[in-house]
Amino acid sequence: MEIWSDVVCPWCAIGKRRFEAALAGFAHRDDVEVRWRSFQLDPQASGERESGPGPLAAKLGVSVEQAREMLDGVTATAAEDGLEFRFDIARHGNTLDAHRLLHLAWELGGASLQGALKERLLRASFTEGEPVGDPDTLAQLAASAGVPEADARAVLGSDRYLDAVRGDQELARRYGISGVPFFVIDDRFGVSGAQPAEAFGQALDRAWADAHPLTPVGDDGRTCADGSCTT
Repeated sequence: MEIWSDVVCPWCAIGKRRFEAALAGFAHRDDVEVRWRSFQLDPQASGERESGPGPLAAKLGVSVEQAREMLDGVTATAAEDGLEFRFDIARHGNTLDAHRLLHLAWELGGASLQGALKERLLRASFTEGEPVGDPDTLAQLAASAGVPEADARAVLGSDRYLDAVRGDQELARRYGISGVPFFVIDDRFGVSGAQPAEAFGQALDRAWADAHPLTPVGDDGRTCADGSCTT
């Protein structure tokens, strides 16, 4: 399972929680490996950026009140999935470094460590109001998720994993992914958006059945089909 998302994308946080709910009820969950892929919603973002109704209104060309209603709606939806969103204190910025650290986490600890860092970054972004575009903050967040702080700072002080982030984004373009979250199973099945847990469950079941077709054993011809039976 490969999931393209950004750490400043509210629907990515909601989609993650819903997918996890589906995975928890999937009979073959221990055979599923989840890898988070990089996708930057705003690659040109610089510095710290507010994410309240004002900036959203300017971006979408709507009134501040309309933007506030949109954010309130997303906040209410997140709450239904057990997430607390605080757009009033959110401070988003460029997420390139966050994605580079997610690649570091994958290299150091695979799916488990990368998943822990992804969760930590999303909580910092949407609940705690941490500036996830700030290198010092990122190093501390990485350490709290289990990534050695010295390794995180070494990556942040270099251009390491830059090609990996760009590679993820190029692969997204080849898949035709233009929005996130986007879930790809076995390079064959795609699920777009923060779908209900039931939809993710159906996708997992279908992908598993496709990868593990039944093989008939011991067929001696004693079957019925098309209104007739063999004897």
